[in-house]
Amino acid sequence: MNAKANDVEIHAGQRGGAVKSFLLFFAGLAVLAVAAFGVGGYLGYREALKPGPLKDEATVLLAQGSSVSAIAHDLEDAGVIRYPELFTAVVRVRGAENDIKAGEYEIPAGASVNDIIDQLIEGKSILHYFTAPEGLTTAQILRLVAADDILTDELTLSPDEGALLPETYAYTRGESRDDMVQRMASAQGNLLDEIWEARATELPFATKEEAIILASIVEKETGVAAERPRIAAVFVNRLKRGMRLESDPTIIYGLTQGEPLGRGLRVSELRGETPYNTYVIRGLPPTPIANPGAESIAAVLNPAETDDLFFVADGTGGHAFAKTNREHERNVAAWRQIERERRQGG
Repeated sequence: MNAKANDVEIHAGQRGGAVKSFLLFFAGLAVLAVAAFGVGGYLGYREALKPGPLKDEATVLLAQGSSVSAIAHDLEDAGVIRYPELFTAVVRVRGAENDIKAGEYEIPAGASVNDIIDQLIEGKSILHYFTAPEGLTTAQILRLVAADDILTDELTLSPDEGALLPETYAYTRGESRDDMVQRMASAQGNLLDEIWEARATELPFATKEEAIILASIVEKETGVAAERPRIAAVFVNRLKRGMRLESDPTIIYGLTQGEPLGRGLRVSELRGETPYNTYVIRGLPPTPIANPGAESIAAVLNPAETDDLFFVADGTGGHAFAKTNREHERNVAAWRQIERERRQGG
């Protein structure tokens, strides 16, 4: 019985040794795997910090909605990085999958993978600028939008006259033409909402739409910013007294829808029966005659405190103002003399 017991003990010891060897083998593999991973991670880290392959600064467009993998391959195609898999891995290790921002970027020469990821997280893409000058009609602004060669997609929107806020708008490549038009319309609405409650009391109009109509006339009457509150006051005073506005730009709009007339107004046009002839109609015309800027809108909501009822060009780019018709006639005579001298000098 002792011999058999010894045999059992020997066999059991052999099995225990085999299991132990097996476990040691896999433990060794695990250590090697960790070590390999560590070495690989270290090498990847070093590679991500190395200067990239770009010899010169490059512009890269990364489309909205692109995955990290797609962005990595776009960067590879542009010659910005060598290994898209490394870019993707570093983004994931940094937990930045949702922080990468699409857009148009100027990548510096020699930028490392880590540098590029920082740049895309910061989101400082290239800005472009669209300017809608004050006093243009909606049709004229839409032509500028359609002609912009960086905005995308066909223009499908057609806002009402006077519905846009002329200004310079910054945008990134990929913004559509409709997006730009919507931004201009929203900007005007936001501006009106902001300043409407602080408007002067006893204005001769009751709605924001009427304010824009009058602001468009002020916009077309002067290009001198400092004059706008006083020009607005003249029209406000005339409306309060039931006087006609007698604004030449309104007549021109009725004739050309705001396109340049290219000549002076004829007497017959001054007397013509149109909804926009403010020498004939009383009150405001039915629509704006242009898109007024922020200063003109603010001017009609808070006009200057003056009793002026008239103004005429003064030869300097501005206007001479008058409270009485007699004073105004003197100013008109002075302006006519300036015109005659200019014609003789020319």
